[in-house]
This record gives sequence, structure tokens and C-alpha cells, in this order.
Amino acid sequence: MSKADKIFKSHINHILRNGVWSENARPRYADGSTANSKYITMTSDEYDLSKGEFPIINLRRIAVKTAINEMLTFYQDKSNKLEDFRKRGIGYWEAWQVRDTGTIGNTYGEIVKRHNITDRVLEAMEKNPWNRRNIISLWDYAAFDEEPDSLLPCAWNTMFDIRKVEDEDEDDIYLDQMLTMRSNDMLVAQHMDTMQYVALQMMIAKHFGWKLGKFRFNVMNMHIYSNQFAQAHELLSRPESTIEPKLVLNVPDGTNFYDITADDFELIDY
Repeated sequence: MSKADKIFKSHINHILRNGVWSENARPRYADGSTANSKYITMTSDEYDLSKGEFPIINLRRIAVKTAINEMLTFYQDKSNKLEDFRKRGIGYWEAWQVRDTGTIGNTYGEIVKRHNITDRVLEAMEKNPWNRRNIISLWDYAAFDEEPDSLLPCAWNTMFDIRKVEDEDEDDIYLDQMLTMRSNDMLVAQHMDTMQYVALQMMIAKHFGWKLGKFRFNVMNMHIYSNQFAQAHELLSRPESTIEPKLVLNVPDGTNFYDITADDFELIDY
């Protein structure tokens, strides 16, 4: 079984067998009833991208370009506008529109824009890649207070660091990334979340001509909703695959972060 499939099935089994039920849940199903879930806390998974380990599952199809385009809306467009999602072929954010604002509120791309996060991280890495302050934080209490109806970011903290590997070319620099989520709807979103943040890591590495290092994925609350249990069991029953899919970014080293598009990515062995 591929590493990503093994981890994915392990989390499903852990939630179904050992998870606890949520209480006073915020989400609602379409009929208005409470969307309760079983969940586990404090999970952490690591993939060594430099060795071809990617968090890409074979158990279900992944909308690769959609996942990457969503990330580009946040970090290239720095936008929370529905029209910008539509331009990139993304329609599911329509359901999260805040009243009639035409936006998803003060979250994700809006926070990136307010604090100029993308440029600040790239500039800090350019000035001194060895600094330990390469952080993306999308948690902004003041912004949330301004627009309380905003969906608070699930993937809220990303940290980067670089390193060299002994016995290798002294000019080779590896970029590591750690993504932390407060909440993860694992059956619907986990394979999308990990895919798009690995893509972000790849874009930054290409921007500086660095190599891909490790990717760590931390989740505080990983859950399966009560109406997803049949789907969870069906995924567990799917046959194992030893294929290890890989994401490739087909641009030269040194390509500007803002010049990279979703079409530059290719999913191979999938």
C-alpha cells in the first residue's frame, strides 16, 4: 500500500474505532439538523518529498487543478472575492458567501492581502533564508471581529525552514514545510488540503531554486461527519495500491512565484 493510502486508512480506522462524538457542533446539514461528527485530536503525518513521498492518495480521485487554483486565489491573487474563484473555475465557495458582499468574508485571501503575507515571506527568505521566522498565519482576531460571519480558516498556520544535507552538494538547499489545521473534514478535504500546500511549497522552492524537503501535516481536530460513515467504510474496502503518485512542477528553477500557474503542475503515476 502506498504511504499516503496507508496513512489515510489509518486515520479513518482510528476515528471510527476510537473517535469521540462532537457536542454543540456549529455546522448544520441541509435539513437544518446538527452536523455531528466523530473526531480524534492532535494528528501529525510527515512525508519526505525529496524521496518521492507525496500525500497523494489513490483511494479516490483528486481535483488537482481545482485544489491548486484555490491556493493560488489565496496566495497569488490575495483575494476573498467569489468572482476571483469563478475566474479560476471554482464554484463551491458560493455557498460560503457572507450575506450579499460577493466575498467569503475576512478569511484566507483577505488576511493574506491585509498583511501582505506572500510578499513578506518571500522577501524574508530572499534576505536571509536561514532565519526562523518564515511563517504564514491566517489567524486574525481583529479581522474576524469586523466580519463575524466569516468562515474562520481551517488551514491557518504554515511554517518554512531550510537545511543542507551532509555529503551532498554544498549548494543544495532543501525547503521544509509544516502545515497546521485547527479542523479537518478528512473525507472531503484532507487530500485537497495537503495537495495544495505541497504545491505552495514547490512554488517557493522553484522561486529560489531550492530542492523539496519534508512536508509535515498537523491537525488538531480531524473528523468524519455522521452522514459520511458509509463512505468511510467504502473507502476502507477499496483495494490497496503500491503506486506512489507524484506532483511535478514543470518550470525552471528561479521562476517567479507569481508567474507559476496551475497548468504548470503535473500529477504522474496516478
